Amino acid sequence: MSKIKAKNQSLYECQYCGWQSSKWLGKCPNCNEWEGFVELKKEQIGYLQQGVNKTSGIKKALPITQIQEEVLEKFSSTQSELDIVLGGGIVRGGLYLIGGSPGVGKSTLLLKVAGGLAMGGFTNNKSNVDKKDSINCKKVLYVSGEESLSQIHNRAKRCNCLSDNLYLLSEINILEIKENLLNCGFEVCIIDSIQTIFSPNLSAAPGSVSQVREITFELMRIAKSFNIAIFIIGHITKDGQIAGPRVLEHMVDCVLYFEGERSNELKILRGFKNRFGTTSEIGIFEMKEHGLVSANEATKKFFSSKRDMPGSAAVAIMEGSRCIVVEIQVLTCENEYGVPKRLSNGFDSNRLNMLLALLEKKLGIHLHRHDVFVNVAGGIKISEPSADLALIASILSSYKNRPLKSSTAFIGEVSLIGDIREVGGLEMRLKELANFGFSNAIVPNIPKSYKGQVKCTQVLEVSKIIDWM
Repeated sequence: MSKIKAKNQSLYECQYCGWQSSKWLGKCPNCNEWEGFVELKKEQIGYLQQGVNKTSGIKKALPITQIQEEVLEKFSSTQSELDIVLGGGIVRGGLYLIGGSPGVGKSTLLLKVAGGLAMGGFTNNKSNVDKKDSINCKKVLYVSGEESLSQIHNRAKRCNCLSDNLYLLSEINILEIKENLLNCGFEVCIIDSIQTIFSPNLSAAPGSVSQVREITFELMRIAKSFNIAIFIIGHITKDGQIAGPRVLEHMVDCVLYFEGERSNELKILRGFKNRFGTTSEIGIFEMKEHGLVSANEATKKFFSSKRDMPGSAAVAIMEGSRCIVVEIQVLTCENEYGVPKRLSNGFDSNRLNMLLALLEKKLGIHLHRHDVFVNVAGGIKISEPSADLALIASILSSYKNRPLKSSTAFIGEVSLIGDIREVGGLEMRLKELANFGFSNAIVPNIPKSYKGQVKCTQVLEVSKIIDWM
């Protein structure tokens, strides 16, 4: 009796989200994309199933009290704002992912960082590197799969980043990149971008789920095994997410996103994941003739002296450990036809709708026939509720066409029952307001030990704002 040969097992993978199926499907049930399934080779299936059936060499678990503490070795990126976001500097062996819209400044910033590290921190003056400073110089590899070497050289010359310790490589094969990293003694590597690199072991096209996952895993092994700090630039989709599988963000140590319009000089770098520090800090950069640099007096870039105008109010918000004074602008106008518009730039639109409903219910401010437009000056996005009171003051000021005093700021979280709640770091906020010349502040509570220059007026209910106005 002859043996029956087992049928070859096939495995298909969606190139949009990485979902796998034992048969080909026209539409992915996970991401609802069409024509995205590609059959994996036997080698790829074996690679994915590696180690599943291994039983030899299993490590024994240890009590947490017996684990030796590892001290992270950090060094400055030569950009003070980037150091703040990273939690103090670059960690040897760290894997960093930076995303952002096209033209926002990802490549320019990392080229400035590469030049600064290669020159020992002196990117603004090429002749300042002496023998003492050469000790701090690091050997950096900049890998580009999108630009030629001459293009990168021209940009580096404009940014004052030319150095003998900065090496360029125009390559998209991960094997060639790996060969340079392992044999040339580089301490820092920049990949521009992950969607252009491919592995010849996989048949999928560069930028596909399989390729991005394979390349990121290989770079992670290199970073951890040889203590090489690696920065990866990632393209983003139309939804603002980094292109490729979600596992890409899980594998890296730090995920950073650039915020800001291409036409705006100010760019904000925000951390969404950081294994070496907090994710509450932001970095503020500005575009100059010689590239993207850390903004001088960053906290003063979002507010300037203004006149008494309807629909404008100031608030001091906290971004990590720093306080930033911003201006909230509101325009309300009557809409006699159709559904009224609710548009916001820099403020959560859902929270805006809740506060408008509160004004309608508690104060009798009928805005259901008015368009409401909200803008946070400077391009920053407010993510904390301490700006609720300033937004309500701006709405009332625009609706009644009554200007607010430019010397008064509003700080407080507004609840759905109409109460104004306390916020953290109030003394620091008041101190920052004093630096900008504010003399009054509407707050939900007055610190007991506060003896600053700003006069505080306590307001506990939203209805009292109208009386104050």
